Amino acid sequence: MCAKPMIGLNMDYRPSRNENPAFSFLCSGYYDSLIRCGAIPVAIPPLDNESDVEQLLNMLDAFVMVGGEDLDPNLQGYERHSTVRVMDRKRESFDRLLIAEISRRKMPLLAIGSGMQLLNVYEGGSLYFDISEDLPKALPHMCKGGLLNRHALTIKPGTFMETIYGDSDIRVNSRHHQCICDVAVNFEATGWCPDGVIEVIESQDPEWFAVGTQFHPECSKTATALDMRIFEEFIANITGEVFTASVLV
Repeated sequence: MCAKPMIGLNMDYRPSRNENPAFSFLCSGYYDSLIRCGAIPVAIPPLDNESDVEQLLNMLDAFVMVGGEDLDPNLQGYERHSTVRVMDRKRESFDRLLIAEISRRKMPLLAIGSGMQLLNVYEGGSLYFDISEDLPKALPHMCKGGLLNRHALTIKPGTFMETIYGDSDIRVNSRHHQCICDVAVNFEATGWCPDGVIEVIESQDPEWFAVGTQFHPECSKTATALDMRIFEEFIANITGEVFTASVLV
């Protein structure tokens, strides 16, 4: 039997508060999805040493950058919008170390939610910091209380995403108040909400298999079987094997 691919997952972080200790965590949908598709997930707490990150990535076949709170606009030279809820600096610093090294070595990458936003920013793109203010005609992308919303998705023909969804009636989950403004160099928007908000980007570099989704295909409560195929095809592209149901056994 061939060795299973090892896929890294960055963990979120919460600092100590009152009597509660600091801790790292990871929503189970990310690693459950990878396990179901025949991969071995490797959950990684925030590291602050560049050489440690390099050594770690040497052991992995690919990476999934997970979602989380907002990127800090201050780190991009902008003021914080009143709606911004920044992720802890410990995690964001780690994520930025990760994306720099992943990009340098062109490691296969699936970036989800704020992971996609970081990928886009690092590669030279930009963000709208609040959809309701910057794009007032846009559909709701987050329900009150931060609950998941659902909307249609339009896919560009001839792309990685089309191999997954085909010409089916697509609806995906949505829980974000920021989104891509300018798409990064060497990337292309390949999926949109009907209001024009970018939901998917794909690398146009033939040497780098990298895909970003603003929606969350790992979310078991709102994702569909088609959404799960994003993970299936991601793993298939890494291993060079056609995904079959036998992987699920």
